[in-house]
Amino acid sequence: MLFAGTDSSGATLEWGFSNLLNHPEVLKKVQEELDNKIGQDRLLNESNLSKLPYLKNIVLETLRLYPPAPLLIPHVASDDITVEGYNIPKNTLVIVNGWGMQRDSRFWSEATSFKPERFEKEGEEKKLIAFGLGRRACPGEFMALHGVSFTLGLLIQCFDWKRVSAEEIDMEEQTWFNLTKLLPLKAMCKPRPIVNKALL
Repeated sequence: MLFAGTDSSGATLEWGFSNLLNHPEVLKKVQEELDNKIGQDRLLNESNLSKLPYLKNIVLETLRLYPPAPLLIPHVASDDITVEGYNIPKNTLVIVNGWGMQRDSRFWSEATSFKPERFEKEGEEKKLIAFGLGRRACPGEFMALHGVSFTLGLLIQCFDWKRVSAEEIDMEEQTWFNLTKLLPLKAMCKPRPIVNKALL
């Protein structure tokens, strides 16, 4: 679980930052949320995360578009069952394409667009299946959401970020076990005033 968590959390941070750099208006909005709720006099801590709904929405939207495991953990049907008109015999291996479901326009408006605001609407978070569902969902979901949100929040609070060129960040995917970027993210950062205060 530790290996899976570090690998997938790192990939989620890279996807999140790539999206933020390609959508500077979203980056500006979340930095303003951090400045208004936390400020530049003290570092973000984990107990502050509940005060940062837009930051949470960014993480959820990143997980929706770029789930760390695009195919959810396989399950075996314990009985003969019919789902949506499909007969699934007992002992059939069932694999859920989470990546495809989370980009399906029947369930998500502008399904391939990065829009953290979509999670402001009540009930949208329940449609997210990046960690699976039910009893067999990923046991690290809470830890992953908090870890990624906390790290992303600190990096945004402490630094101003921009792309290394005027070109948008390439968002091409590379899939093996985890969904990672084909080309590693390159970005520039400039320390904000809180960095000097934190070092003193």
